[in-house]
Amino acid sequence: QVRLVESGGGLVQPGGSLRLSCAASGSTVAIIDMAWYRQVPGAQREMVATIMSGGRRIYADSVKGRFTISRDDDYTTLSLQMNNLNFDETAVYYCPARAGAKAYWGQGIQVTVSS
Repeated sequence: QVRLVESGGGLVQPGGSLRLSCAASGSTVAIIDMAWYRQVPGAQREMVATIMSGGRRIYADSVKGRFTISRDDDYTTLSLQMNNLNFDETAVYYCPARAGAKAYWGQGIQVTVSS
């Protein structure tokens, strides 16, 4: 069992920056991949960034060059540095982790981009 808790969300102006964190606990030794997803009401969750077990990073095209995903070596903290945020990136951001055949999700955290 893996527990994930996101933090760092809030209100930011367009063009601003925000750093999200995700604290993982429980069976973190079983974690293979970790990622950030986001969801707006009425839409499906979309992958924002993923970091694989070997350190390879995958980004959605819309965030390349602006967002950076990182984690510590023991998989207990995942971060997402978000720069130059746009209005349409207002969403609930989630931190899923894959451990074995299971995917675990945090409760999500709101990010609002507004002037």
